[in-house]
Amino acid sequence: MASSPTFSKVSLLLLVSLSFSYATSGFNHEHAYPPQSQAEMLTRNLNLFPKDPVNIIKGDFDSFVPGKIVEKKFSLLGHSGPSIQHLGHHAGHYSLPHSKAARMFYFFFESRNNKDDPVVIWLTGGPGCGSELALFYENGPFHIANNLSLTWNDYGWDQASNILFVDQPTGTGFSYSSDDSDIRHDEASISNDLYDFLQGLAIGNGATNPAIQYQAYPDFALDNKIITKANYDEINKLIPDCEQAAKTCETQGGQSCAIAFNTCQKIFYHILDFAPGINYYDIRKKCKGDWCYDFRNVETLLNLPKVKSVIGVSNDLQYVSCSKRVHEAMMQDYMRNMEVEIPSLLEDGIKLLVYVGEEDLICNWLGNSRWVHAMKWSGKKAFGKSPTVKFVVDGSKAGSLNSYGPLSFLKVHEAGHLVPMDQPKAALQMLQSWMAGKLT
Repeated sequence: MASSPTFSKVSLLLLVSLSFSYATSGFNHEHAYPPQSQAEMLTRNLNLFPKDPVNIIKGDFDSFVPGKIVEKKFSLLGHSGPSIQHLGHHAGHYSLPHSKAARMFYFFFESRNNKDDPVVIWLTGGPGCGSELALFYENGPFHIANNLSLTWNDYGWDQASNILFVDQPTGTGFSYSSDDSDIRHDEASISNDLYDFLQGLAIGNGATNPAIQYQAYPDFALDNKIITKANYDEINKLIPDCEQAAKTCETQGGQSCAIAFNTCQKIFYHILDFAPGINYYDIRKKCKGDWCYDFRNVETLLNLPKVKSVIGVSNDLQYVSCSKRVHEAMMQDYMRNMEVEIPSLLEDGIKLLVYVGEEDLICNWLGNSRWVHAMKWSGKKAFGKSPTVKFVVDGSKAGSLNSYGPLSFLKVHEAGHLVPMDQPKAALQMLQSWMAGKLT
């Protein structure tokens, strides 16, 4: 592994952190639901049914060596496609030095364009979902068919970068530990596992400042005719309690943050009650029964013994698409305002791209725009005055963009929560332009 771009080009490391927030639906909004119920609904909404709630493999302490990498080069497509025999496709486990016995799993794909392209790290949210959901359904080198065959993704982000898909936090995907204490409960612990020479950060349809974003729900829903004005007035009565609960979470932490989540989620639940069946990841669509997307093929594929053998994973290790236990563990951290960590990065010249599909309800563009514009940093006023320009793909407007200094905000047209899946060509051009400093 020492010669691969993952480590030899560490100075070029470009971190792209994609925060996905998955909601629970079908609940009476007058009740609060425990994290376990919310986690179960998360997997159902995506038509996923992981066999295990978390990857804890007992009795595996002896083989743990901090900092050790166990990696295998693989080919899932045989020798078909664009010179696959010359591409570096790797999968492996990295033993985390600051853990008891955690092994973090990753897929690494060398660029199909140029091995000197920047390194991108993709982190799926949930919290607690493996990055293979993005790898096979959004921006990885392959697309997965219903018969479990793979085809090349013409707009995979490996067309412009060396890309690393990481299963995090520990316990999700193929990442595992022998010790329960390695299950993370907050973003700070996760970032300590992942931080390296950061050059840029991108947040796609993220939940970054919940207090601001929850308040945007009624406005977005009314603007898009999801609710009526009477519904809007009723829902807005819930905002003061949400605001106060969010403030208490920031000062007290712990259980108060779980209470804040349940308090603020009532806003979202009310909207779902007034719009039954709506796909809150893409308001142009309807959910089908319990699920809004059908991602089950990734579970089936990655749990096949022959696939595990190809990527060097023990057959005893189950692929946990979305970990219920990790989801539950992270819920006390969900309501924390992560935006406060960003200004210092901007002041250091680290680039931030916030991109949002305009048809997403759960992490909608309006709430994201509000926290980006409200963020306190030296360029706040200039960013607020920046002109909104067209984001053009193949001569047609594909979105609208605001930029100043290291900060860019892009609203992508005709896309929901999963921008690279809905608009793959626009997403790839966005990545290429941003990395080249030409997203202006």
